[in-house]
Amino acid sequence: MAYRLRTPRGKKLYGLRKQTPKPVCGIIKSVMAHRQCRLRGLNNVKGEWNLVTLSWNIKRMFAMQAH
Repeated sequence: MAYRLRTPRGKKLYGLRKQTPKPVCGIIKSVMAHRQCRLRGLNNVKGEWNLVTLSWNIKRMFAMQAH
């Protein structure tokens, strides 16, 4: 590992760890205040998550049109 970190390629690959893997999930949690599902059961949670992501996509589309 020490050798890999000394190489330019290794530094670049290790630097990728600083990225947020799924920023949309974090944005939904912070901006839309969706921290937990209100329904029980896998099918209900999937439906709720689909509604949350649909609303996020509509919000983004509206924001992009405004510019």
